[in-house]
This record gives sequence, structure tokens and C-alpha cells, in this order.
Amino acid sequence: MPMKLQVGDRVELKKAHPCGSKVFEITRVGMDFRIRCTGCGHEAWIPRVKLEKVIRKHYPVHSEDAE
Repeated sequence: MPMKLQVGDRVELKKAHPCGSKVFEITRVGMDFRIRCTGCGHEAWIPRVKLEKVIRKHYPVHSEDAE
């Protein structure tokens, strides 16, 4: 079952970006995700399957109780 990731959530990945930051913000969801590095602002597309494998921590912005 896929993880519940939403636009605005932040994720910490296993491997750091070349700028040194490991935290990325999700800017688009779907079959492919668009993520933005919180250190330098670089954006990249990554398939859902690959992203879910490299996530170490998930920091949701939206609480599920507010719905």
C-alpha cells in the first residue's frame, strides 16, 4: 500500500543532496513526485516507488484529524 504523502510534506531521505541537505519538500504528487531540496532549492522528479524506498522520516504538514 502506498504511503500517504501530500503536497507540502517534508521527507528526510537516506542519502544527502550534494548541497548537504537530506530534507526535501514535496511539491507535486502522483505517479511521479516533484521534490524540492530545502537546502539549495533544486527541484527533481522522482518515481513514487523509488521515493518510498529512500525515505527515512516523514514530516507531514497536514494532520489527518483535521479532515
